[in-house]
Parts: sequence; structure tokens; C-alpha cells
Amino acid sequence: MIDFEEEIQRFKPSLEVEAVSDAIIKSDLTDMADIMMEIMKEIKEK
Repeated sequence: MIDFEEEIQRFKPSLEVEAVSDAIIKSDLTDMADIMMEIMKEIKEK
């Protein structure tokens, strides 16, 4: 049987996952709300 408590104690996150996470957090991603706000801004300026 798997000893889950022991496995949790030995767990170390993958460096690759941490590197990807950092890259995602640091990147400036435009989402749908940002696009809609930009469109609304342009419409008000016209």
C-alpha cells in the first residue's frame, strides 16, 4: 500500500513546473476583459 503521509513528506515540486509558473505570472497577458475595455475606450473617444 502507498503511505500517503510519507509521499507528501518526500514531495518536491518539479523545477520545470516552477519555471513555467514564474513565466506565466511575469508575462503580461491580455484577456477578454482588457480587449473589451480597449474597445469601449476607443468608442468613447470617437
